[in-house]
Amino acid sequence: MADQPRSTQRYQPQVKREEPALIQRMHELVRRHPRFGYRRIWAMLRAEGRRINRKRVRRLWKKEGFRVPVKTHKKRRLGHSDNGILRHRALHKDDVWTWDFIHDSDEAGRPLKIFSLVDEYTRECLALEVNRSMTAVDVMDILAVVFRQRGLPGHIRSDNGPEFIAAAIRQYLEKAKVTTLYIQPGSPWENGYAESFHGRLRDELLNLEVFATLTEAKALAARWKQEYNHVRPHSSLGYMTPTAFAAQCNKDNGTKASGALPPNPRLLPLQGNSHDNDKESDYIGQTLISAGT
Repeated sequence: MADQPRSTQRYQPQVKREEPALIQRMHELVRRHPRFGYRRIWAMLRAEGRRINRKRVRRLWKKEGFRVPVKTHKKRRLGHSDNGILRHRALHKDDVWTWDFIHDSDEAGRPLKIFSLVDEYTRECLALEVNRSMTAVDVMDILAVVFRQRGLPGHIRSDNGPEFIAAAIRQYLEKAKVTTLYIQPGSPWENGYAESFHGRLRDELLNLEVFATLTEAKALAARWKQEYNHVRPHSSLGYMTPTAFAAQCNKDNGTKASGALPPNPRLLPLQGNSHDNDKESDYIGQTLISAGT
C-alpha cells in the first residue's frame, strides 16, 4: 500500500438506511405522475414531511434512469391586444378568470367536450366539466354555481368562441358587473393561462387515460381537478399547490367579490339577434340562480 498513489484512494459509499424506501416512493410518484420532473417530485416528497435536499433527489432521479420526454414547442409571437395576458395581468385573487374548451374522445371515438375555468392569479381550477356537447346555457349553469361558491371575479378572459360571445352570457356578465376580456381572433397565446392549463390537462390526463364512458371521463376529470388544486405542486407558485397559495393571498375586499348576482334573472328577456339559439334567447336566467338564493 505504500507505493499506491493517494489519488487512487476512494471511500466506499454508504447507503443511508432510508434511501431504499425513498427510492421506492419516487418510483410510486413517477408511475402516478409520469409527466412530472424531479423538481416537482422533490416538492411532493417535501410536502409529505421528508427532509430531503433537491440535489439528492436529482442524483437519485438520474441513478434510477427517470426521464420526462422532451416536448418541442413552436415559437409564437407575443400577444398585442389590450385584453391579452401581457397588457392585462391578474393582480390578485379573483381579479381575472379564464375559461376555454378542450376536446377529446372516448374509447369508441365519441366526442368529449371539456370546459375549464381557472383563476389566473392563484392558478386554481374552479371548474372542470365534461360532456358530449355544451352550449352557452350550459356554460351559464356552470358559471352560476361557481359564482355562488366563490363570488364574482373582476374580469373573465376568453377567446371568441360562440359559447362565450353569446348574447345570454354577455348580458348576464354585464348585469353582474364582470368585465369580459375577449382576445384577438386567432391569437391563443393572448390567453396563455388557459393554454398552459390545457397543456397540463392533456399531458397528465387526456393523453394517459382511455375513457370507456362519459361517466368515467367525468369521474377521472373530477379526481384530476382535486389533485391539481390540492396535491400537485405548481412551479410558478414556488412549488406550492394552488389551494395553499390561495390560502395565503389577501382576500379581495372590493365590491365585485361580495356583490350580488343580477336581480331576478329569470324575468330578464334577451335582446339578442333573431338567429340566436332559441334555448339561449328566451330568458337570460332560465338556468341561473336568483340574487336572493
